[in-house]
Amino acid sequence: MPDIPKNALTRGVRIATLPASYAGRTAWGFGKKIGGRPAEAVTAEIQQRTAEQIFSVLGELKGGAMKLGQAMSIFEAALPEEVAGPYRATLTKLQDAAPSMPASTVHEILADSLGADWRDRFAEFDDQPAGAASIGQVHKAVWHDGRTVAVKVQYPGADKALMADLNQMSRMGKLFASWVPGLDIKALVEELKERVIEELDYLGESQYQRQFAVAFEGDPEFLVPHVLAAAPHVLVSEWVDGRPMSDIIANGTQEERDRVGLLYERFLLSGPERAGLLHADPHPGNYRLTPDGKLCVFDFGAVAVLPDGLPPAMGSLLRIAKSGDAETVVAGLREEGFVLPHVDVDPEQLLEYLDPFVEPARHEYFHFSREWLRGQFTRLNDVRNPDFAVGLKINLPPSYALIHRVWLGSIGVLCQLEATVPVRGELDRWVPEFREPVTAAD
Repeated sequence: MPDIPKNALTRGVRIATLPASYAGRTAWGFGKKIGGRPAEAVTAEIQQRTAEQIFSVLGELKGGAMKLGQAMSIFEAALPEEVAGPYRATLTKLQDAAPSMPASTVHEILADSLGADWRDRFAEFDDQPAGAASIGQVHKAVWHDGRTVAVKVQYPGADKALMADLNQMSRMGKLFASWVPGLDIKALVEELKERVIEELDYLGESQYQRQFAVAFEGDPEFLVPHVLAAAPHVLVSEWVDGRPMSDIIANGTQEERDRVGLLYERFLLSGPERAGLLHADPHPGNYRLTPDGKLCVFDFGAVAVLPDGLPPAMGSLLRIAKSGDAETVVAGLREEGFVLPHVDVDPEQLLEYLDPFVEPARHEYFHFSREWLRGQFTRLNDVRNPDFAVGLKINLPPSYALIHRVWLGSIGVLCQLEATVPVRGELDRWVPEFREPVTAAD
């Protein structure tokens, strides 16, 4: 297989084949309908062919195209079933796999990063990758001291590829938005562009991973692999076997879904308090369930640094919203910068707009489901609904950008899991100011 295409023009042409091919398939489908084939069958076949091409193009290009595909896969649960069906398998593949680099390229990167004698660091090294993602792939190896390790190797030219893809996709927002109707693709692309530099820096990622690993060392519920060596384009950490979350989403029992859903939410909420960090890449490919029942967490390239934990206003506003005090919620959101001073907004409509975040917090146990999320997504993106106009008035302060990404993304993943989670108890435990204040009567 050839190396990842680095030239912006070459990559742009490949991405541009998506709308052109889709137009061709649509014309082909129209001819089939005229020829007498049922419209539903033709539409399903068009969607299936489109899904296959999307994975092929994004998977081969990797870079920003693959990164966007992974980010979008989190919201698959929000799609109507007739749209989601043909794309679900494709989006799931984007979470865990991509075509791999040739061994010769991997060896060159290892030599550049670890030295010409890089093989002396390993007792064994498997040239066949164990997994691949947007900007790097993972190889299984045995460290010189006998420990099994995961060696993450960054694709050559990943930095240029990422920016070329994201700039191109920013100009093609309408096409990409058609995959997940209602999702603000332009905002998602811009946010991804802001995180590119951090995710390309494996040395920085290694520091975050070490910080998480120390904070969760010996935990009975979570496992963060320790880092053994790091360079700008290579990261070596402990190997952990486990069952991918994507498999539990596809095949898990309800008990398994609920257990993983609880651990997933608990890790995301507890990270800021325990490690001073928020893991900010919530897609299922970064999580596995170990044989002894722990949730193992990977990929610390996207992290929000929160040395003082989650913002106290986040918990207090969620608590107030849960009680239905719309006026106080609006006042608090203005203070935090979510509603700008010159913007007028109806408090009750704003509270309705926040329902996807607030509704789970109202229940001791909440069942996250595709049906619930689709209903919320449809309501918020219906231009005839007053809530749609409210969304246009909301401002997202930079300090909350990653928190919002994780909160929204985690809801999407929990709905894919169809998990029932003790939401209120976890918020009480880990989110400052969410717990009801203690009164003299109490």
